[in-house]
Amino acid sequence: MAVQHTSSNCGNGSILDSKDYKTNYSSKWEPGEQNLWPRSLARKWTLTLFMGTCLLYCARMAMPICVVSMAAIFQWSKIDSGLVLGGFFWGYCFTQILGGYVSDRVGGERVLFISATSWAVITAATPLLSHLGSHNLAVMTMTRFLMGVMQGVFFPSLASLCSQRVAEGGRGLLMSTMNSGTHLGTLIAGGMGSLILDQYGWESMFYTIGFLSGLWALFVWQCFLKGEINLTELTKKSKSDKLRKPWLRYLKMSPVWSMVFAHMCTSSTSYTLLSWLPTYFKESYPQSMGWVYNVIPWLAAIPAALGGGFISDFLINQGYGVALVRKTMQFFAMGVSSMFILLLSKTVTCPTAVALVSAALGLSSFSSGGVSVNVQDLTPSCAGALYGFMNMLGAFMGLVMVSFSGYLIEVTMSWSTVFSLISLVNSTGLGIFLIFGDAQRIDLGDYSQVISI
Repeated sequence: MAVQHTSSNCGNGSILDSKDYKTNYSSKWEPGEQNLWPRSLARKWTLTLFMGTCLLYCARMAMPICVVSMAAIFQWSKIDSGLVLGGFFWGYCFTQILGGYVSDRVGGERVLFISATSWAVITAATPLLSHLGSHNLAVMTMTRFLMGVMQGVFFPSLASLCSQRVAEGGRGLLMSTMNSGTHLGTLIAGGMGSLILDQYGWESMFYTIGFLSGLWALFVWQCFLKGEINLTELTKKSKSDKLRKPWLRYLKMSPVWSMVFAHMCTSSTSYTLLSWLPTYFKESYPQSMGWVYNVIPWLAAIPAALGGGFISDFLINQGYGVALVRKTMQFFAMGVSSMFILLLSKTVTCPTAVALVSAALGLSSFSSGGVSVNVQDLTPSCAGALYGFMNMLGAFMGLVMVSFSGYLIEVTMSWSTVFSLISLVNSTGLGIFLIFGDAQRIDLGDYSQVISI
């Protein structure tokens, strides 16, 4: 059933009232039914989601950037600071599946809007909450937990939205654009955070990011969602939904579990690099300037992510098999990038190390055209829930691997063991995906070529 917009205007005219849009856009995904965005609307949504992903990472990085200043004021120990920072990840794992499932039912656009509104309020309210009573440690830990809860639904909702509204030959670029937004958000938060902390204090960091996130949510509502459908209708549609499928049964199918396993591997290695690379550079090259190794690799990752998405979509639109393209992109993301990581085990100069890390991180972003979008090829009807499941496992495995890497560094006193571990995990996940991975849709009727376990 198509949803017609009658009052959603932005700028000089309506962007949601075209005949093409009314034909293709529906509030719910249905097998065999076209719900795709028209090209003009897809471009506007892509730019909007890019900015939203950027702000999401700005909000996520606010506490890590400000925690040193806050610890000095509130007299937190390193353990206390760790509790506050760790609260986010527990909340982040908590709502991955729920966010994707709800997005599959009522539409990812609305879940993204609710998520952004919530994390904007939490971010802006953090300085005020920190001064409520003497239990600021418990309050800040709970605040970070709630931040993780609300941000945990974002990427599963994005995956659901991509499967519902974007054609197969355009999904790689959309997800890669979102990936580049995470890198830009990290850079902006670091640069802006240093300036704001020095000039205006840590509270202004939260106020600024919370305000900008709120503006983004308001823009999405005003330009895309206003007047579309009310909450009562959404509730009725959700209850009467006949497309609810036991998506967990798909985990018995080899293309799905190989995709999930590969995603767990690539996510855990990314978490490990994010967590330990600054320490590696600081200990290995104490005379080097921090901004060099904290900025250059992430700047390189932005065009690499966009380029990877463009290449994957170009190959698909040129007639190459979707499965072949997904596996090729993942080969570069996990295989070739691991070769650069292994080279860090040798004695290299700081510029060489920065170049190797930049190449590894840039190539790893190709996963947005591989495993990260493969869930939309296999099960578009429940892409959000399934992506939430594998993203939850990826985040949890990342926490385990980060901790284990710290243990290895402490025991062996060598970074080569960590880089070897990363390469081993990547190679294992890549091998499983190359052997068992596929891109043939499995949520419409029988899938005779699937190997069941």
